[in-house]
Amino acid sequence: MLYYYYDLLESIGLDLLFASIFFLIGMAIKDVLKQGNVPVFGQRIVWMVLFLGCAGFIAKGIIQISWEGTGLG
Repeated sequence: MLYYYYDLLESIGLDLLFASIFFLIGMAIKDVLKQGNVPVFGQRIVWMVLFLGCAGFIAKGIIQISWEGTGLG
């Protein structure tokens, strides 16, 4: 196989790994919040922080793809 295909498979695999890690972290946080009887305000703060972390990761990927498409990266 060509190097390009190895690079493509590696990047797809890494993205899937990060997505699965975010999912597992979310499930663990859900379980901890449920068992700890955390107030609704605290739950919303926790989920907002988790969402912003995921959104930052997605934004980084989009910026990286757009920069590489224009030849900057």
